[in-house]
Amino acid sequence: MESRFEDSTARRQALRREMVNRRAALDAATHARRSAEIVEILRSTVKMPQICAFCWPIKHEPDVRAIVDDWLGQGARAALPVVDAPGAPLRFREWTPTALLAPDRYGIPTPVAGDWLVPDLILIPLNGFDAAGYRLGYGGGFFDRTLAALVPRPLTVGVGFEINRIDSIQPEAHDQRLDWIVTEAGAFSCGG
Repeated sequence: MESRFEDSTARRQALRREMVNRRAALDAATHARRSAEIVEILRSTVKMPQICAFCWPIKHEPDVRAIVDDWLGQGARAALPVVDAPGAPLRFREWTPTALLAPDRYGIPTPVAGDWLVPDLILIPLNGFDAAGYRLGYGGGFFDRTLAALVPRPLTVGVGFEINRIDSIQPEAHDQRLDWIVTEAGAFSCGG
């Protein structure tokens, strides 16, 4: 049994690296164009939330901050995830365009002050994903723990590039299914 777990861990680690490398291979213009296409699809398919959580783009993830700016201009509030402790669910701190950000322990920009909010929508980056609505993150399990703990559960919309779609991430018991996936190719309901 331990061997199977080790095989799964090694497979996922290799897949994570491959997914990041696929995005890193995109030139800046292609990355910007595909990110803008994702934002346009979000504009036309996702109802504006009261509180939207999103992630600062890292490792060549799609940049969807433009939709967050749109929603802020229409009266919504926005938040970024904050890691309080390894193994704990994420918390969400309010973000505005003037918020002071500092890198967290993983080097991800997070607000240094602001209200703690509970989002009704989370835009979750997809390192890798499958059509069933399962995502492959970076291995910390933060979003899986967070989604399992949030009551009521917010609408979850994964945002990623088609180059990171795979047949199956081979979900494990802890993996949380997303409600929707949005790529430059469209918006797809995952039946979650």
